[in-house]
This record gives sequence, C-alpha cells and structure tokens, in this order.
Amino acid sequence: MSWDPPSPRVQELIRRGAEIALQPPQEWLDELDQATLSSAAMQPIASDPVLAAGTRRTNRSNLVFWAAANLRAPGVPVRANDGEAPLGVARDLVRRGLDESSLDAYRIGQGVAERFWTQIACSLTTDTEELRVLLDVSLRSIAAFVDATVAAISARMRAERGELTRGTHAERREIVALLLDGAPITRVRAETRLGHALERTHTAAVIWTDDPDADLRQLDRAADALAAAAGEVRPLSVLASAATRWVWVHGRPDTGDVRAALDQLPAVRIALGPAAPGVDGFRRSHLDALTTQQMLARLTSVQRLASHDEVELVALITSAPDRADRFVKRTLGGLEGAPSEITEAVRTFLAEQGNSSKAAARLFTHRNTLLRRLNRADRLLPRPLAEHPLEVGVALEVLRWRGDG
Repeated sequence: MSWDPPSPRVQELIRRGAEIALQPPQEWLDELDQATLSSAAMQPIASDPVLAAGTRRTNRSNLVFWAAANLRAPGVPVRANDGEAPLGVARDLVRRGLDESSLDAYRIGQGVAERFWTQIACSLTTDTEELRVLLDVSLRSIAAFVDATVAAISARMRAERGELTRGTHAERREIVALLLDGAPITRVRAETRLGHALERTHTAAVIWTDDPDADLRQLDRAADALAAAAGEVRPLSVLASAATRWVWVHGRPDTGDVRAALDQLPAVRIALGPAAPGVDGFRRSHLDALTTQQMLARLTSVQRLASHDEVELVALITSAPDRADRFVKRTLGGLEGAPSEITEAVRTFLAEQGNSSKAAARLFTHRNTLLRRLNRADRLLPRPLAEHPLEVGVALEVLRWRGDG
C-alpha cells in the first residue's frame, strides 16, 4: 500500500509522536499484553509461560519497529517486521500445533495500538485539519504494517510447518501429541516409534528458559542431567518450542542431583511432574509438570526447580491470584513482610508438627532462638499461630513460591 507523503508539518508531528511511542508508559504495555493474551483463541499461548513471554516481546518489537521507522521517515509506509522476535514466535506456535488463527493477536494488538496512537496524536496539535491528515496517514500506516507483518509471519509458519512434517523430531512430536490427547494408538506402536517403554513408571519434566539470549544447548544438557539423576542413559525429549523441552524419564530422578546440575546451567528452569505408571502416568505426569510451570510463572517465582508434589496445594490456592493475595494478607498480616528467618522458623516449626526441639535442630539454631522468633511471629500475626496453624502454613507456602518469597 502507498499514499502521497504528508506535508512537512504533518511529518514533523508524526516524528514527535513516534518519539513518544518509543517510550510508552508501562500501563499501556500492560494493557496491550492483556488484550492480546486474553482472547479464547489465545489461551493455549497465554497458559504457556514461554509462548506468553514471546508474545509480549513481539508486542514490544512491533511497537518499536513501527515507531522507529516513522522516526526515520515519518509518514512513509513501514515494511513488515520479520525480525527474529516475531519469527521465533511463529516457529514456536507451529511446534506447539497451533495454526494461523493465533495471529489474531496482531489484530487485537492493532486496535489497542491505534487507540494509544490517537491519544498521542491529539496531544500534538489543536488544528483539526492537521489532526485529520495526521490520523489518516498514520492509521493507514499502522494497518498496512500489521497486514504486511501478518502475511510475512503466516508465510513463515507455512514454511516451518513443512519442515516439521519431516524427520525424526516430527515423528516423535506426533506420537507424543497422540498419547497426551488420549488418541487411539497402540502401546507397542508408540514405544517402537518413540524408543521409550510406556508400561514403566514415568516422571515428566518441563525444561525451559526465561532468558531470550540464553544458550539453548543448556536445555538439552539439563534433559541429559535429569536422565542421569534417574539412572538412565538418555531421556525422551520433545522440542516444544525453541526455549522449551518436554522430557520424560523412567522412575523418579534424585532432585538433589538435578539441583546440582542446575548450578552449572544458570539459564535453565525445571518443573517436575509426579512419578506415575503406564501410559496414563505418562500423560498425567506431563500435565502436572505443566501445572507446576504455570504456577511458577503466575507467581513470578524465582525458584529454578519445583516438583508438583511440593507445590500442588499452592497451585490450587493460587489459581485465582487476587483471591490468593487476599488470603495471604488476611492470614499473615505483618508476618508477610517479616524477615526470612522469622517466616522460616514458623514454616519449619509447623513442618515438625509443633516440636520446637526438632525444628531448632533442623534450622541449626538454639531452641531459645527459635522460640523468640516464634514469639515475634505471634505478635505479627492477626491471630495466634496456635489458633490457625493450617492456614498459616498454607499462606507461608504461597509466600515461599511467590516472586518476593
């Protein structure tokens, strides 16, 4: 699409507006992300921390790309944003089995961006004719830019889909997808094509990174370390996205060994499902590993290793984040912001079923020190610990896994 260039005055207004758009308020970015991830079609993406983070990066990439182009050449048509961020997301969408309907997020984002741009434009001039021309040119530019970008990403998705239909990795993804969906496929056929026994006990893991600049080879090394911790030579590993691996090992890996391996892999995070037998266990352990990963993302937790066995209750409690926050504040009161030695004293005391001697030994501290910390906690709590130990214990677990815990 092309149009006549606007007057030098309107070009200057567009340039000034582009300068503002390059540094948008955080609330605008938050609204843009919320809008693009909240539709029903986007739920498979919104529920996956890696895909959701990729979508947020793409939102910012598109905003900066269009604004920077108009800073250089205001009012001139902007070419498609076919850089690494949007193309990387396209590859991940195809790997996850999603089609071009997921690109509706671009249209939703376009509507939000156009509203923000209109607010910027109205702040630049009070001359109605200047404003009319400015909006006419710039809104056509935004629409043409989104059209071109969606077309480029769609083409990339089609090419990627063609590549993914060939080779061993594609076959493995296909069989795993059938097993996870409960589709009719015989165990023997699935085992033969996966090279993975399905009648045994499985532990599933989601291995991923939040760092867009990470060395992705760390993910494969983490998968190998997980297998070694379970006493296996190699895991079953599926490329779920560029920054995510879905992994299965037989038996139950030693989490101490996994944690030691993570010390050498600083960009990697792992969510473990419970050990469970058979094809159903293969499926359930994976779904629980996904639930664990989603909980860590929802709470912006900094924990790098979590198993479903230890977070199941917290995952249930925090499925409604606002209600969980109110529960924590109502239950803990001033204890929510207490130093970690106070909250850890209470957590350990409860874990040892109120035995102060065992709790002190576990904390490597004197019993009197522990009792002083428990007394301080009682003064911070809205109600004494003895009156509602279960609620306090649950609230402290939420605090432990939350980003500020």
